Parts: sequence; C-alpha cells; structure tokens
Amino acid sequence: MSNVASKSGRWTDLANPTRFLNLASSVLPWLAGATLITLAIGFWMSMMAPDDYQQGITVKIMFIHVPFAWLSMMCYTIMSIAALGTLVWRHPLADVAAKAAAPIGAVFTALALITGSLWGKPMWGTWWVWDARLTSVFVLFLMYLGVIALTRAMDDPARSARVTAILTLVGFVNIPIIKFSVDWWNTLHQPASVIRMGGSTIDPSLLWPLLVMAIGFTLLFFTLHIMVMRNEIWRRRVTAMRRIAARSAERKAP
Repeated sequence: MSNVASKSGRWTDLANPTRFLNLASSVLPWLAGATLITLAIGFWMSMMAPDDYQQGITVKIMFIHVPFAWLSMMCYTIMSIAALGTLVWRHPLADVAAKAAAPIGAVFTALALITGSLWGKPMWGTWWVWDARLTSVFVLFLMYLGVIALTRAMDDPARSARVTAILTLVGFVNIPIIKFSVDWWNTLHQPASVIRMGGSTIDPSLLWPLLVMAIGFTLLFFTLHIMVMRNEIWRRRVTAMRRIAARSAERKAP
C-alpha cells in the first residue's frame, strides 16, 4: 500500500506546474547546448556528404526535409497523447503541453511542405502535386491551424481544453494516412527507405548525416516545447492573478 502511495505521490509531483518550472530551468540549458552541438555536427556532416548519383546536390535538401516531415507527425502524436491526458486523466499539464506543441508543429509542417516543394521541382518537374502524401500533410497543416484557432477562440480555459482535445484526437486519424499513403496509393513519393524490414536502402554516407540531423531537430523541438510550456504556465498564472485582482476590486467598489 505504501509503495502505491509513493508512486502516486511521484506522479503528483511530476504533474505539479511549479515542479515542472523548476525542472525546466535545470534541463533547458543542457538541452539547448545538446541541440546546438548536434545540429552543428549534423550540418557539417550534411555538407561533407557526397552528391547523389541521380539527384546530384539537390539530395541534400533531404537532410532538413525528412526531419521536418518526421517531426510534423511526432508533434501531432504528442498532442494526441496530451489530449488523452486532458480528457481521461485530467493531467494539469496536458492541455499546456498540447497548446505549446501546436504552433511548433505547424511551423515544422509548413517547413516540410516548403522544402518538399523545393526538392520536388528539380526531381518531379513541378512544385506541387495533389498526391496522397502531399495532400495528407497539407491536411495536417490545416489541423494544426484549426487547433491553434480553437484554443484562442474560447474564453473558458476548461471548455477550450476539452473541445481542443476532442478535435486533436479526431485529427489523429490523419497520421497513419500520412505514414502509409505511399503503400496504399500510387504516389510520387518513394516508400519507406530508412526504417523498413530488411534495413535501410540509403547509403551510409547519406544515412548518418540524416540521422544526426533528425536527432538535432528532435532536440530542438523538445527545447522549444519546454520553453513554450514554461511561458504558457507563467501566462496562465498572470491571467489568474489579474482575474483575482479584478474580482477583489469589484467587491471593494462601493
């Protein structure tokens, strides 16, 4: 019984916004440093990587496009987990995590679309085609914008959190569509070439810079996410203090 109580207490501590702020202050400098170092190494490896025998130097767009595409889906998955935390477990930081992740995910998705267009023009001869992969990623971008707009459209924080969580979970159905669209439909995108049965089809000289860049941008996401979560907690505390002060002033008014 005491072990259960101890575990419950630890989870309560982790859910405490004040404890999160203290943890963020300790972790952020190290996380930011690791992000800068990893991205610097990744960019150097990308510049030193050989050109592709078919795509030439344009293949190096892959080193930023693919991490952006991965992170656009990962970020929405994190938002969906946070949405469950809001609706099912009523976790105090769940809504904060989802709201903080949405703008970052929207930016990563937009960058994935932009870099994909820059890569697609010399390879496909066009900036854009309405194939399954591109269309589903564009829908993901719209979902991010919808979540952001909805969080700002309601004054009641509790109602906004519930409605946004429901919308986020409904939109999660698009994530497997993005992932498996190249297998389910005939698209211009190639099938999975990094994580697949039988091993990667990418040459190690290109694969290692890609993996380092993916790790670097993932660290960048978590750095930004923690920073925005911290700012959101502070913003909510200031808003709550202003409401308390306003109510106190109304009671004192003659």
